[in-house]
Amino acid sequence: MMSSPDELARMRTYDVEIGISEAIRRHATRHVVPPKPVSERTLNFEHRRPRWLRECVAEATGVFFYVFSGLCSIASFILNSQNELGVTAYGSFFQIGWAFATGIMFAIIVAGPTSGGHFNPAVTICFALWQGFPWKKVPHYIFSQIIGSMVAGLLVMGMYWQEIKKLKEATLAAHQPLVSATGPAGILVSFPGADQTNLGYLFFVEFFVDSFIGLVIWSSIDPANPFVSPTTAPIVIGMAYGVMVWGVAPLTISTNLARDLGCRIVAAMFFGGEAFAYRSYCWIAILVNVPATIFSTLFYEVFLRDSLAKIGTGKASHKDGEEGLRRFLTKTGALEGPKTERSGNSTHIEVMKSS
Repeated sequence: MMSSPDELARMRTYDVEIGISEAIRRHATRHVVPPKPVSERTLNFEHRRPRWLRECVAEATGVFFYVFSGLCSIASFILNSQNELGVTAYGSFFQIGWAFATGIMFAIIVAGPTSGGHFNPAVTICFALWQGFPWKKVPHYIFSQIIGSMVAGLLVMGMYWQEIKKLKEATLAAHQPLVSATGPAGILVSFPGADQTNLGYLFFVEFFVDSFIGLVIWSSIDPANPFVSPTTAPIVIGMAYGVMVWGVAPLTISTNLARDLGCRIVAAMFFGGEAFAYRSYCWIAILVNVPATIFSTLFYEVFLRDSLAKIGTGKASHKDGEEGLRRFLTKTGALEGPKTERSGNSTHIEVMKSS
């Protein structure tokens, strides 16, 4: 039905009286371009594309998103830390935390659907331990993650090279080390502060932070968790990283083997081997993430996992099929007897709660 001239006139005067929502709907949809049909050539190319290559590229891309976002924020913080009056000019740990948090969200959104979104060697190892991820894929996943971190570090060094060069000259002129928490190498990786000399303390901080993040990740990907959906998981995981940066980054943390090792290699390329030798800290930054994440996921699997709820949501099945599930339910008293009903080619179990 066509609108009368009076109705159209009212619409043009922005009079929200008659039919304005319908007019907006028509305006918003009438210019939509239909999606381009998928060609045979595209399908052939995607079919020939190796699965392992897609996964490697996705893992490298995801780590790149996460690390690049965080490093850019750190670079802006360190390179513009003070103005001519000696007042903090730009950036804070709050800004850096948001950069890492949103970078992880973007990484999961962009590359997660292709590779599963591990983006952390410790997470890949835990998937192999607890979720049946193929061990043969673990090496090339970890290698790709480290490469993604290296590319992010190199790109940040290239983009900020003029500013980093000035900071390097100023640091040398002041007889300060290039490799330190506030030096130019600190843009790429974490180093202990001047008063942080206790490696045991740094180990404990790193272990706790990585365990905290690992526990959030493992709970977020649990299909039986009613509070996290696939659409909200990137936000929850990203916020876990952000919270740890906001609260604990001043105490020195790394949180990811690939993020640290890849960027530490870049730091060594530009600032020398001291990037690995500085106060013998690098082994904490690189290696602690793996046992900490294994610990947190083991804690979840032993104490918090509810596999029956996972089966009930249709996200898992009993290893021995419905017969095995029936035996378990009968043994635990959830079934009063082996009463089954056959329909077609499948067997349906009638579950009767014990009174």
